[in-house]
Amino acid sequence: MKLRIISGEFKGRYIKSPDSKLTRPTTERVRETIFNLLQTRLDLDGINVLDIYAGSGSFGFEALSRGAALVHFIEKNFAIYKNLEENIHSLEVNDRAKIFKVEAAKFPFIAPVKYDLIFADPPFFAYDIYRVVENIYEKKILSDEGILLIERSIQTLAKDVENFKLEPFKRIGDACIYEFVNK
Repeated sequence: MKLRIISGEFKGRYIKSPDSKLTRPTTERVRETIFNLLQTRLDLDGINVLDIYAGSGSFGFEALSRGAALVHFIEKNFAIYKNLEENIHSLEVNDRAKIFKVEAAKFPFIAPVKYDLIFADPPFFAYDIYRVVENIYEKKILSDEGILLIERSIQTLAKDVENFKLEPFKRIGDACIYEFVNK
């Protein structure tokens, strides 16, 4: 399956989505809605972006296309990691993108920079996301005015609201988007 980049430098280019039951790429509609919302709140030019549970990397590549200085992808599955490498090479962004093959919850302890935008799209019923959020804040890897967005399924809404202590700020189809802001 191929995913289209919506806007910016790579507008209209395609990236490959891994052929795996372990990934569920963020849809074009969800990506477009998120970036439209971000457009009024965050200048993407020159920012550092972290794409956790990266899968195809569609969110991170969209951010790069729209002006992000660098994107770090977190992906521990080897086959999915290899697919991300191919996408990095095909877009020729080796100097602006790096993949960390590590568990999402462990990455904040080794993060090399602070991030202005962090996006996480864990597998539907992966509940380690709560620990990931705790570790992001414990290790202070979100910049002072940074934004952390998490995409979850409507199917996990009750458990997510209970653990995140907030309602989704946006629902797009069956996707719930949670926003954490550093202020």
